[in-house]
Amino acid sequence: MSESSSSVRLLSYETLVHAVAGAMGSVTAMTVFFPLDTARIRLQVDENRKSQSTPIILAEIAKEEGILSLYRGWFPVISSLCCSNFVYFYTFNTLKRVMVSDRSKPSKDLLMGFISGAVNVLLTTPMWVVNTRLKLQGAKFRNEDLHQTHYKGIFDAFSQIIANEGVGTLWNGTLPSLVLVFNPAVQFMFYEAMKRRAGHGGRKISSFEIFLIGAIAKAIATSATYPLQTVQAILRFGQYKSDGKGGLVGSLKNVVSLLMDRIKRHGLLGLYKGLEAKLLQTVLTAALMFVVYEKITAATFKLMGLQKKLKH
Repeated sequence: MSESSSSVRLLSYETLVHAVAGAMGSVTAMTVFFPLDTARIRLQVDENRKSQSTPIILAEIAKEEGILSLYRGWFPVISSLCCSNFVYFYTFNTLKRVMVSDRSKPSKDLLMGFISGAVNVLLTTPMWVVNTRLKLQGAKFRNEDLHQTHYKGIFDAFSQIIANEGVGTLWNGTLPSLVLVFNPAVQFMFYEAMKRRAGHGGRKISSFEIFLIGAIAKAIATSATYPLQTVQAILRFGQYKSDGKGGLVGSLKNVVSLLMDRIKRHGLLGLYKGLEAKLLQTVLTAALMFVVYEKITAATFKLMGLQKKLKH
């Protein structure tokens, strides 16, 4: 009976609803705010591009490369994000069913967030490596050391990377990504804690409150981990010249080297280049994602006549 009970917990309909809703919410939100992500990644990867306000960066890109360039790489990013959030929400809510017997606590939320993030990173990093390459393909870099790539699509990018750089390259940036599970873990910890407080006593939480809670939670998590996100983007792009002969790209040595090089060239604030664009994009995206997620789960459970069994 115990094995049967565990299977039901791992393969429950409610958990699947949460996973699909999380994926749909992230796709909707990212599509709305995608140009902000374009500005963010340009500032992170192209060191010679001046750090200006987000509207100016977007205007420059649109003028030099056309208005559609603001949505370059949309499909691979959305595909990766959809898979990534499905994995994360499914793992998080499965752990919630297994680990939370009575009332959830911030410490448990943090632990579940870390585990979910690690599973997500190991399964979806290859997709993020490919979409970073495709998103920057055709970009007009200020840094002349960066060269153009020529991929015909997602599958061609996968095959070229494997053939020319090896399978291991698909996991470039895994180390900073694993460290960065701190980001969604902290985000979910604050989100769940603030949502429990707002809904204390059975009070119904409004969409605006969900939006605000999601925005605050993501702003805290992003500000704390942004330097590592910059290193992650550079490693995924695959044009960082390591001092070592071979070795694992994304190793601790490369991460530390990139951080120190950034500080040496641009000062401590150089680690936060593009933070404005990142905060705008990630905070607004996360806030809208949580609103869509909560609405979809509530509507689905109501439609199917199910009660939420997950503890909040």
